[in-house]
Amino acid sequence: MVHCPDCEATLQSADDVAFVEMDATTGILAASKRFYVAECAECGSTIGSGVAGAKAGGGGAV
Repeated sequence: MVHCPDCEATLQSADDVAFVEMDATTGILAASKRFYVAECAECGSTIGSGVAGAKAGGGGAV
């Protein structure tokens, strides 16, 4: 079982975590990336982050 390091809430299902999409950026190849932050649904504390693949309509290498 996993617990939030700040409020000790039990994180056992997808409903216990909120995924927030941050601003997308365009890199060298003109491909837009999506950045995510995972937050505890109970207290809002950030518990993780990541980068997803190219965003739809973000372009690509020409």
